[in-house]
Amino acid sequence: MTKSLTACESTNDDYWSTQEIKDGEHRVSLTPIGAEMLAAQGHRVVLETAAGLAAGMPDDAYRQAGAEILADIREVYRQAEMIVKVKEILPPEYPLLREGQIVFTYIHSANKPDQTQVLLDSKVVGIAYENVTADGREFPLLTPMSEIAGEVGMVMGAYHLFTVQGGSGILLGGAPGVEPAKVAILGAGHVGIGAARYALAMGADVTLLDISLQRLREVRHTIFPGIRTLYCIRANVVRILPEVDLLINAVKWSPGLTIVSREMLKLMKKKALIVDIDCEPGGAIESCAYTTHADPVFEIDGVGHLCVANLPSAVASTASRSLSNATLPYVVELADKGWLRACKDNAALRAGLGFAKGYLTFLPTAKAQNRAFTPADEAIAMLEGR
Repeated sequence: MTKSLTACESTNDDYWSTQEIKDGEHRVSLTPIGAEMLAAQGHRVVLETAAGLAAGMPDDAYRQAGAEILADIREVYRQAEMIVKVKEILPPEYPLLREGQIVFTYIHSANKPDQTQVLLDSKVVGIAYENVTADGREFPLLTPMSEIAGEVGMVMGAYHLFTVQGGSGILLGGAPGVEPAKVAILGAGHVGIGAARYALAMGADVTLLDISLQRLREVRHTIFPGIRTLYCIRANVVRILPEVDLLINAVKWSPGLTIVSREMLKLMKKKALIVDIDCEPGGAIESCAYTTHADPVFEIDGVGHLCVANLPSAVASTASRSLSNATLPYVVELADKGWLRACKDNAALRAGLGFAKGYLTFLPTAKAQNRAFTPADEAIAMLEGR
């Protein structure tokens, strides 16, 4: 029997996972193996009923692992000191948040001002998977989903080139005597490498573009020897667009960054397809707008656009296990120590801290939304003394 402690204390207490409510989201943040590990260490694990069902993880598997199943998401939020999710906090969840509650998930707050305001007003502790990093270069909780998103984006792109899907009817790898599809990938990070891996495996003619010559050198010499690479400047993009059958955007959203403008769509073949894996409106593909797994493609100027924001959900079982493998050590540390001590001890968690009981501690969000910013170290010091 565990006692009830606040989330900022060092605890062995109440936590946990909810069923995702975002349209088309089938992943779950915690697997039965993770639940078993936490329960064995004395933590109380609660999940909303059917939280893992779509990912092939039924309630009974969690019960056998020592977790409790609650029928109502409101009860999960009421009882849990820490909420572990996959996607951002959505409007139906806003009133369920309470002061001091830890929210550990992908938050992506910079372009979500409404969510930012709610996280500040509710005085939760928000730690964003995507910002957890020890060195500012490697992002261990973003990388697994980035790789899978690139791979799924390429597979879905190949499928939606099919004639029966309204595409150009080009097979990615071609056929004897018939040339393969021409694929261009914008960005040579984890997303772009995942996409390139599958495109090359399927026999496509692949060009990878990036602004880092060092990264392109590494890709060409080490990761994919012999792959065609191009420096990602407008002149090169304009030059290759008329040849491309499938364009993959793997460049992360940044305000004002446009690589392919709406006007540039006129350079592309009719029935060519753009898969925007980042898919933020106003991002690298100016004509992007969110789509869903149920209705993934729309057309502008004869060019298809596939802009599904949660591509890894298409392979929910694999993606859930991969995400849980990456997040679990951090979840355990937060559960064992409480958020204050965990963030003090672990620089990677501290980098992921975006919201600390009313303080905004993530600078890009503060800049993007013209809000007051408090460095994480300062917020921790102020809150530690309370």
